[in-house]
Amino acid sequence: MTRGRPTPAGTATGTGTPESVWRAWLARRDWPELAPDPGWRTALVCSAHPDDDVLAVGGLMRLLAGAGLALRLLAATDGEASHPGSAVLEPPELARRRVAETAAALAALGVDPVDPVRLRLPDSALTAVEDQLTAAVTAAARGVDVVLAPWSGDAHPDHEAVGRAACAAAAAHGIPLLAFPVWTWTWSGPDDPRVPWHRARLVRLPPAVQAARRDAVACFATQVRPLGPAPEDAVVLPPEVLEHFDRDVEVVFA
Repeated sequence: MTRGRPTPAGTATGTGTPESVWRAWLARRDWPELAPDPGWRTALVCSAHPDDDVLAVGGLMRLLAGAGLALRLLAATDGEASHPGSAVLEPPELARRRVAETAAALAALGVDPVDPVRLRLPDSALTAVEDQLTAAVTAAARGVDVVLAPWSGDAHPDHEAVGRAACAAAAAHGIPLLAFPVWTWTWSGPDDPRVPWHRARLVRLPPAVQAARRDAVACFATQVRPLGPAPEDAVVLPPEVLEHFDRDVEVVFA
């Protein structure tokens, strides 16, 4: 994640929709469950920051890997801008730690990526290099069967840039795109017309998979715990946000 909770035009600021409301609403949805194509052999999983994919679709990643798919992970940035102004960690050290946290999280998930791609593009500035980003994602998608990426309406500029790049890559290769919401759970609400709920697919997580994702999310220490007492070192993913990523279901837009 990168600091700064999105508030799209027309969205009220505040703590967002409580997770209890989301869970009650999701339990009443009759959305179809995601049915991976049995012909899929390789998936490209894209993220803007080192933790986006694990938070939103860590369970799906484990399920796909368990079904025999090879997962190629692409991280657009190393997440060095999550704590601007920090007196505890300079951006290069923060980036190093976040990359190491990703490795630990993938191990906790039981996912061993093939041909991982780290673009090392500037955190919080992906829109400025979107042509380069799109070219890199399109190249990484060559030969894969499906692309997973942040939803292009997630209201975080980096997430949206990766989402647009993934959409272009999927179209270029004629393969499906599964878009996952990340920050959407913090600014949106049930039945929000700005969110493409009509495209939603559910991924149900067995208890063991949910537990593995919980362990994986805990590996992102720089994001789930404060770096220090100063405001610049505050936690990026407080408990009320982490609740959105501890469900027994995940949601993607197909």
